[in-house]
Amino acid sequence: MKVAAVILAGGEGRRMGGGKPRRDLAGSTLLARAAEQACAWTDCAAIAIRDPAQAAGTGLPLIVDDPGIAGPLGGLVAGLRFATDRGRDALLTLPADMPFLPDDLGARLALEIGGHGAAIAASSGHAHPVCALWRCSVIDLLPAYLATGRRSLMGLAELAGHCLVEWPGGPGDPFFNINSPDDLAKAERRLRL
Repeated sequence: MKVAAVILAGGEGRRMGGGKPRRDLAGSTLLARAAEQACAWTDCAAIAIRDPAQAAGTGLPLIVDDPGIAGPLGGLVAGLRFATDRGRDALLTLPADMPFLPDDLGARLALEIGGHGAAIAASSGHAHPVCALWRCSVIDLLPAYLATGRRSLMGLAELAGHCLVEWPGGPGDPFFNINSPDDLAKAERRLRL
C-alpha cells in the first residue's frame, strides 16, 4: 500500500490563545514534531492548513483545507486529494497537537485496515479519528456524507466502514492531545521524565 501523510493543522487553537501549531515544546514547535513523525512514516507528506501563517518553516508542502468544509474534515478532504494526485492508495492523518504518537502508528493502521475504508487509532476506549489511515477511495463518499449535514471524521469513517486499532492508554497515553497551556506544561513535564 502506497501511503501519503497529512498533518491536520488548520484549527485556530482558541483554547491556546491561537497559533497552536507554532507553540514550542522542548525546543521544537508542535508542528515541527508532527512533520518529523509524518516523514518517518512516508516520503510523501504535507500539512493541511487554513492560513499559510499556521505552518511556516517546516519544509513540507502546504495544502489548503477545503474552504467549504469546516473542521478537520476540510483538512482530510484536501489530504485525500493530495494523496490521490500523487498516486497513493491511502492517507495517514495526524494532528499537530499530539506529540507522543506511537512509532508504529502507520504500520499498525496499515496492517489492520483490511477491507475497511478507514482504520482509526484508539486508546482507553476512545477513538482518535484525526489519527487514522483512510483509503483514498473514501473521497467518493463525500457528496453523500455532506448531504447528511454531518461534518465529523467519525461520521465519514462510519459511512466508509472502519475498524478501531487499540493502543494502551493511561498516564503515558500516546494520543495525549495538547489543547491548553496546562496541557503544554504537562507535555513538557512528560518529556523530562
